Amino acid sequence: MLLLELKNIVKSAGDRCLFKIDDLKVYSKDRIGIVGSNGVGKTTLLKIMAGLMQPDGGKVVQHRSPSYIAQLDESYEQKDGMNPGIAQQFQIGMQYDKTMSGGEKTRYRLALAFSKDTAFLLADEPTANLDIKGNELVQQKLQDFQGAFVIVSHDRELLDMVCTSIWEIQEGEIKVYTGNYRQYLAKKEVKKAQQAREYENYLAEKKKLEAGAADRRQQAVTMRKTPSRMGNSEARLHKMGNQKAKANLDKAVKAMETRMSQLEIKDKPKSNPKVVFDLVNTDDLCSKMVLRTEGISKVFGSRRLYDQAEFSIGSGYKVALVGDNGCGKTTLMNMILSYPEGIYVAPKVRFGHFSQAIEGLDPGTSILANVMTDSIYDENFVRSLLAQLLFRRDDVYKKVAVLSGGERTRVALAQIMVSQANVLVLDEPTNYLDLPSLAALEAVLAEYKGTILFASHDRKFINSIATHLMLFDSGKLRLFSGNYEDYLQYKQEQKGDSAKEEQLLLEHRLAEVLSKLSVAKDRNSIEHLDKEYRELIVKLK
Repeated sequence: MLLLELKNIVKSAGDRCLFKIDDLKVYSKDRIGIVGSNGVGKTTLLKIMAGLMQPDGGKVVQHRSPSYIAQLDESYEQKDGMNPGIAQQFQIGMQYDKTMSGGEKTRYRLALAFSKDTAFLLADEPTANLDIKGNELVQQKLQDFQGAFVIVSHDRELLDMVCTSIWEIQEGEIKVYTGNYRQYLAKKEVKKAQQAREYENYLAEKKKLEAGAADRRQQAVTMRKTPSRMGNSEARLHKMGNQKAKANLDKAVKAMETRMSQLEIKDKPKSNPKVVFDLVNTDDLCSKMVLRTEGISKVFGSRRLYDQAEFSIGSGYKVALVGDNGCGKTTLMNMILSYPEGIYVAPKVRFGHFSQAIEGLDPGTSILANVMTDSIYDENFVRSLLAQLLFRRDDVYKKVAVLSGGERTRVALAQIMVSQANVLVLDEPTNYLDLPSLAALEAVLAEYKGTILFASHDRKFINSIATHLMLFDSGKLRLFSGNYEDYLQYKQEQKGDSAKEEQLLLEHRLAEVLSKLSVAKDRNSIEHLDKEYRELIVKLK
């Protein structure tokens, strides 16, 4: 069933064309993810589809009215139709309040959207400001959703698990890829490899033609020279005899030049330089343990965040702090940085701290100047790092004042990574980053040889970077060896072991009941045992 059509759509921002769409359709079972760099028009496209914004040209045909979940909308007001059960699932009240946190507002909008009986959903960053449990709940809701949806998201795990089609906005065009986000990336890599082969073939053919033309020009020059031993009459005969050959060579050169001019020019595929951190400043730690805690506690009012927590962080660990919103991840990082009683830090540790406020940048100077301020590396290394973080060529001379939030995040992280710091403490480093920037940051942190403590709700990012997890659970802190995927597998195995143990207990009790039934004579006892027998059979099914 056709739900929506986009025909000959054109949309611009000022004098810049955001995108042009010849013909795109959404059908009843479509599960579409829209991706692209910041500023390419993802939210704009979603608003056009929802009928909240008009295109500059073209036609939008809605065959079914969609439900729309906005990313941030302070004009949002209380609406009817909230399902109490779904509100409870999202841990949100029935009434909207403008004083809610960003995460609470997101959960409210999601709960209201999923409360409606809709067959078509549009969602802009549905996991924004949510913790991992919230992300997983949204994922489950979308997997169970029976209608069609189109989502804009920077959550790669979500795009992998729920999407069957990816729309990519790039350079004013929208390209459609079948499959989830991982399959989209694989197809992009295949295309990139094909472009590389075409570029190499183009260079080889161009070089061959240039060499052939140069060779024939040289032959023509050599033929034009009359040997010095010849007399005048011989020289005239030599010149006349070679005219045809010269003409043929000139013709061959022109033919090759024509072929060169007709060659389809192939651009070299873009690639980022790989940065390898030679962190000599990590070697002077002289300790296998970077920090340890003994019985630390933290209380806010009547709420205890953690009590008598003890853990040790080894040199080279990359520890992801994992827990619900408000569990105390940022608080713990600030405590570690301030060295209170109960926290012991190795003598030669030098912390590099990234906060959500993105402090420490001089807005009046360039990207390069900011990063070079406290760098222990030379400019060539810094420029290579910035290129890998998607600041290429003259981009490094942009003033920080004109940068977006995501760009400032990348600059601040680069500044920390090239400093004397040998332990990085990163509070939500993936905030404001688009998908290309996330991938770039992952590649850089994967090469970083120092110790990292970081808080993030991005499951894919945690899986790519973390060697350990710091789990915040009901006032307890626990260090787990492995990434988030390993932790989920561990929980599943524990759950399986518990289920097996419960089944054994039920089977044992069933045997006892059957034994008692076989000898029971009292009617009340028989009825009671028979009732328990039936209940046990149901539980064992």
